[in-house]
Amino acid sequence: MRYFIIITALFFYHNLSLAQTIKGKVFDTKNVVEDMKIINKTQNILTFTNKDGNFSIEAKVNDTLSFQSIFYHPLEVVVKQSHFENRTVFEVDEIVSELNEVKIINEKKNKFDSISYYSTIKTEQKNLSKKPLVKSGDNLMPTLDLKLLYKGISKLFRKRKNKNLENKIPVDYQELESFFATNDFFNKELFTLDLKIPENKISLFIDYCTEKGIRKELLKDENKMQLLEKLVVNSQLFLILLEEYGEKATTKD
Repeated sequence: MRYFIIITALFFYHNLSLAQTIKGKVFDTKNVVEDMKIINKTQNILTFTNKDGNFSIEAKVNDTLSFQSIFYHPLEVVVKQSHFENRTVFEVDEIVSELNEVKIINEKKNKFDSISYYSTIKTEQKNLSKKPLVKSGDNLMPTLDLKLLYKGISKLFRKRKNKNLENKIPVDYQELESFFATNDFFNKELFTLDLKIPENKISLFIDYCTEKGIRKELLKDENKMQLLEKLVVNSQLFLILLEEYGEKATTKD
């Protein structure tokens, strides 16, 4: 009987020492969390949640799981045997950004200058008279100068088309590096603390982002969140390549 108890105990502890698979789901207070990075810090294993917030990762009892995302507070969990028995739900807290106070200052109103105003109108009238869009035909009825109107519309569309094409052109390394060096939001702290990029690999990461393609329009202030999402995805892929293959995997071919 004593030998049976000893063998049973050894078998139990042997099972605990073997790696098993944890299947879990990550929530915040409202929805499931997609693309959450989960790291088994003990076994050095990395995975991500899918669009439904589900994930699976190899672990042993007493391993430490770390849940990380730029949009959520980090969470660390010590693995217990109960985590292997059913699908476990992990809840993370969203980081709430507080906007700085905006002070509205009354602007000084310029005094209306009637002389300057009417002078400007006369100048515009002279310019219009040189190339009128509307003129009289043979029957003294007003007619449109369609040729001049077409030229004006064509010029306007060409400007818009060129501007749209320019926004879709990907930025090069120098332009992206200069943007990050002068931007208050996309600074070194964001790269090292939030995106987890090693400080000595920031230049390599910028080069990697250039190769992945970042459109010029994303550098505009109103597209800040789109650029941030792009950097988050790129950083996760970059860290995986860096961890699995080293620096060679992120350099240019």
